[in-house]
Amino acid sequence: MSWPRAPYDGAVLVKWIRCTVVDRRGFERGQRKWAGLLGEPGFRGQGGGWSRSRPEVAHVFGFWESRAFYDSFMARAHDGLAGAQSGTYKDMEVKLFDHRFEVKTGFEPRFTDADVVRVAHCTVHQERVEHFALMQQRIWNPAMAGSPGMLRGVFAEAPGHEFLVLSMWRSSAERGKYRADRLKRLSLLAQTETDIAALNGDVVQLDAAWTV
Repeated sequence: MSWPRAPYDGAVLVKWIRCTVVDRRGFERGQRKWAGLLGEPGFRGQGGGWSRSRPEVAHVFGFWESRAFYDSFMARAHDGLAGAQSGTYKDMEVKLFDHRFEVKTGFEPRFTDADVVRVAHCTVHQERVEHFALMQQRIWNPAMAGSPGMLRGVFAEAPGHEFLVLSMWRSSAERGKYRADRLKRLSLLAQTETDIAALNGDVVQLDAAWTV
């Protein structure tokens, strides 16, 4: 079924959840309960899946129109939905980021046409923050946008000089073409190693049943 959504206006809070799952069947069953997000004021979309490198690690990405709508949901309905997954995971990390700009024009927080999501979580040296963002716009974004199979993405920021780069890809095979020598060349050009204090990345195999 296709659910109507309000037009995407660029004002978005991005929520990233990562956890280690100890009861996969129970976790997946509980994940389907998040369909209850539909109809929540300010909700824009949610999706996720399993890490391709660590099969026990799950990632979930949620999008909200604003922090106010998100806070309202957390105060009212969150615990009722989350209770279905109690005891099925450990080591949960939850981070909130403010949308800064798109990685490719026409971004929408939807997952139905994507196969994998590449997530890069960067902590940037304070004095290099603006350079890092500028290089994302001038070097990394055009390179990703021009790659076959890259659908769309978002660049978001959190306090503490933390950034999240999400890119959605039509298939893991197409995403696999965007790496190796090309990534090394782009990294040198953008001075990425000078900008970044810490980097954690993953490739997430999306599960259609988790898409809301």
